[in-house]
Amino acid sequence: MALTNTAIKNAKPKEKQWRLPDGGGLHLLIHPNGSKYWRFKYRYNGKEKLLALGVYPDVTLKRAREKHQEARRQLELGNDPSLIKKAEKRAGKEAASNSFEAIGNEWFEKQKHRWSPVHQTKVEWMLSKNLNPWLGHRPIAEITAPELLSVL
Repeated sequence: MALTNTAIKNAKPKEKQWRLPDGGGLHLLIHPNGSKYWRFKYRYNGKEKLLALGVYPDVTLKRAREKHQEARRQLELGNDPSLIKKAEKRAGKEAASNSFEAIGNEWFEKQKHRWSPVHQTKVEWMLSKNLNPWLGHRPIAEITAPELLSVL
């Protein structure tokens, strides 16, 4: 039995958490406080696993089904969707830690003990006002010399 948007909206919380199945292991988990979470229940190497796909209504029924199909494709290829999700999350954190802003702040902390308080303030201001707004979010490996020169 496939879910509908109306059925999801009309689903009321109960004393215990309960599920609204969509089929193929995809279901909507409804908590007693009224929050609704998309989950995909599957087996990998003989073990039962549960993959979180998002929170309703941030993740719509259509998007939950798309994520479910992506996860099923990964299973067909012999990959564990939860391990892939963890690897993507780790890669995102690593990219954020290698951003221009993160590296610039690390450099500033290592160098500031060599400078006078006035110079520290100037360098910190230059980083925060002149460089970080344009380059701060970018991974350091992607920034080219001409880009840096144009910002400077």
